[in-house]
Amino acid sequence: MKKIVLFALLFVSCSMFGQSEYKAENEGWLVDIKEAHALSQKTGKPILANFTGSDWCGWCKRLTASVFVKDEFKKWANENVVLLELDYPRRKSLPDDIRMQNEQLRQAFKIRGFPTVWVFKLEQDEEKGQINIEGLGQTGYRKTVKEFTTDIDQMLAKGSQ
Repeated sequence: MKKIVLFALLFVSCSMFGQSEYKAENEGWLVDIKEAHALSQKTGKPILANFTGSDWCGWCKRLTASVFVKDEFKKWANENVVLLELDYPRRKSLPDDIRMQNEQLRQAFKIRGFPTVWVFKLEQDEEKGQINIEGLGQTGYRKTVKEFTTDIDQMLAKGSQ
């Protein structure tokens, strides 16, 4: 397991802007870490974050087509995780708040290639003014829903020990 500490800068900088109307490419995915954190806290499910280059990354497009749009994946995800899309497009622009949030998370998780999928739990430490991220694991492109969900299920099992 990997522990990462993000200072409250992430949540503060994202809250400086109004709520963005920007939506994820795929139905059921959130784009705001604060919304994902709130839903994660409410449901007790970890966050599955897809770091993607949606409009230029071939492997990202393949992962979406072979896994994320499939009903089997949607059913599994609904039962097990909170979905968060962190996009790094080249041909379209993101709202400033989302772009800043995504960049801060890319740096925090040391993302070097796309697609990278992280599963993690977030805890906000009000006293210290920081965000603690417990990384449960990461993966990338997988050909099938079964391969992908098996990887994530193994991470979830380790995280619950």
